[in-house]
Amino acid sequence: MARKTTTQAVEEQIKDQAFSELQALIEESDKLLKSSASLMGEEGESVREQVALKLRQALDSVSSVRERSKPVVDATEAYIGVHPWQTVAISAGFGLVIGLLLGRRN
Repeated sequence: MARKTTTQAVEEQIKDQAFSELQALIEESDKLLKSSASLMGEEGESVREQVALKLRQALDSVSSVRERSKPVVDATEAYIGVHPWQTVAISAGFGLVIGLLLGRRN
């Protein structure tokens, strides 16, 4: 089996880090929302502000991942541009495998 390239390893690390950060933010926001259901007045407003802050952090995290993954996307697009027939063959192969797997489920 082929070894992972440095680019693939970096891409996976970025993806894993982003998803773990997003998962933590979502869980914390969920806790804050559940605790704010019974709060009114200043306490409720404070919790809502915290949730809004966590959601902004999640959006910033997604933007950061998008920026860090841009070189990988650009490299993929360049490869596709240089090797269009290989890309078509690989895509057709994946489609065939997925079709076979889905066909076996029924």
